[in-house]
Amino acid sequence: MLATSHLRRVLPLTRSEIVLPLSTLAVQSVLVVAPNGFDGTRPDAVGLALLTSAALMLAGWRRAPVSTVLAVVTILAAYNTMGYLHLASVPACMVALYGLALSGPSRRTYPIVAVVVALMTGILSARSHAGTAWDILRNAGWVLAIVVIGDAVRIHRRYITAIVQRAEHAERTREEEAARRVTEERMRIARDLHDLLAHSITLIGVQASVAAHVLVEDPELLDRQALARTLTTITDTCRDARTELRTTLRVLRGDAPDDLREPVPGLAGLPALARAAEAAGVQVDLDAPQLPQVPARVAVAAYRIVQEALTNAVRHAPGCRIRVRLTTDDRHLRVIVEDHGPAPGRAPVSSPGPTGYGLVGMRERARSVGGTLTAGPRPPGRGFAIEAELPFDEGLEATR
Repeated sequence: MLATSHLRRVLPLTRSEIVLPLSTLAVQSVLVVAPNGFDGTRPDAVGLALLTSAALMLAGWRRAPVSTVLAVVTILAAYNTMGYLHLASVPACMVALYGLALSGPSRRTYPIVAVVVALMTGILSARSHAGTAWDILRNAGWVLAIVVIGDAVRIHRRYITAIVQRAEHAERTREEEAARRVTEERMRIARDLHDLLAHSITLIGVQASVAAHVLVEDPELLDRQALARTLTTITDTCRDARTELRTTLRVLRGDAPDDLREPVPGLAGLPALARAAEAAGVQVDLDAPQLPQVPARVAVAAYRIVQEALTNAVRHAPGCRIRVRLTTDDRHLRVIVEDHGPAPGRAPVSSPGPTGYGLVGMRERARSVGGTLTAGPRPPGRGFAIEAELPFDEGLEATR
């Protein structure tokens, strides 16, 4: 079974492996019948059989170059020892040696060539009609020349192959880099849209539900001014969301001016976030003293983290009390957002689930500036806490 499988892999020959032996055999036949001035007798049936065998052995030069050379040299050594026409044996020997040099490596080729030259020298020296040193040097020169040419072609092919591989690798690298940037841009767009829409829609939903409750459940105790303030807050939230969404789309389309690289405010926008959250029914204690200059990307990340934390608190812990603290040292901005759980009798607007992207987005925001974020229930078991540590990057333009 193994022998049959091996033969199936070896027997099929390519077109070049068939054409090369037949072409060499044709050249040998021409040299045998053509008039020439070289020493040696014209080959008889035995000589022709040896020449034919040497030519047919060239079919394996690609797959087994060393074995091919050894077989060809052995056959031609017997041929030349019998005193047949030397010139007719040259094509098969040269093709075999060229194939050996072309397949490489050089450390294998040249020792074999040295053995071939030594064998050829011995045969020519033993023949009574070819004893001159000039004949030996001439034949050795041709052998070395064909081997050097084959080795040079091999080196050139390897050089071209290396260039092509480097070009293909560079192209794959460019494609991978482009795909990576596209993925990062998609993630950034998803974060921006989530932060914007989730925050605005949550606030609008809470405020609208409160207004609807007042209108339906307590029409006699309707506080028109409070209702008007609620509707005004909804209007303001819609206007701010529309403005921020328009700015985001301008940035994505490339229509934004050069100085508008981020469509959100930095730390200066935190009081507005707190007021919007309070309008949705929670209490926010903002502890953000006059901070030193904070890099722009860090300020944006901190703003988005606080925005999402407030959104989650409004959604999952209505009526709660939230404390937002920002502190800095020489190398970090630390953001801590803690709530104390929903107020008694208040049901969450929605329950947290595995499909939410709020915590994922906050962690991505922190990682985007080289920071970390932890989130989980507060130690007493009531409420939720988020803590982010965002390192400064001195190479970024600082802003407030």
